[in-house]
Amino acid sequence: MEYKKRAELTSNPTAQALFALMDKKQTNLCLAADLTDWQELIELIEAVGSEICVLKTHIDVIADLPTNFADKLNELKNKYNFLIFEDRKFADIGNTVKMQYSSGIYKIAGWADITNCHVVPGPGIIEGLREIGLPKGRGLLLLAEMSSKDNLATGEYTKTAVTWAKKYDDFVIGFIGMKKLIDDPKFITLTPGVQLAAGQDNLGQQYNTPENAIKNGSDIIIVGRGIYAAANPQAEAQKYRQAAWSAL
Repeated sequence: MEYKKRAELTSNPTAQALFALMDKKQTNLCLAADLTDWQELIELIEAVGSEICVLKTHIDVIADLPTNFADKLNELKNKYNFLIFEDRKFADIGNTVKMQYSSGIYKIAGWADITNCHVVPGPGIIEGLREIGLPKGRGLLLLAEMSSKDNLATGEYTKTAVTWAKKYDDFVIGFIGMKKLIDDPKFITLTPGVQLAAGQDNLGQQYNTPENAIKNGSDIIIVGRGIYAAANPQAEAQKYRQAAWSAL
């Protein structure tokens, strides 16, 4: 189904915006910008921003984060037309995640279009995040599956994530998953652990190829080290973008 048609099936503004920009830019590449230096992060975004539909951040690993970081990220987001996904992986009770999402030094809900959570704490975690994010038009991804070896996000855990996504579909826009988990085109699947060559790192991260990820029903591939650790990140981003898009 075309992205424009899929956008019509969801009421969530972030999901609608993501489908629209994927269609306009013809890219289903998410950059996992796992850098600890702020200036290096900005330079990376400037290099590959035109190739991506989503920028995935770990804002709490950046050592020299300036006070106006959100303004700069939004400036680049508007310049290159991508969405921002803060990979926070919330995993606490509803009242706690409300504060973590809205307050503190990062105030994630104020600048991140998308965030994500585990479903281990129960549906209260979704409800808590939803109270903050839904009025702002934000979107939530559920960690239904993971790419690391011997992880526990399998079986009934994954099935429960799908069930709760359907229940809270005004705020939950999709999943972090290794394959398509539900036959409902309004939900978006983002697949981590993607590299041009399959393999594994020394900490149990298992890599899949763009072609296999898309063949298994993923909508967006998440690529980190394959791009930012390359000698020419822009050229590598173009390769991943082309590989993932042509696989559709």
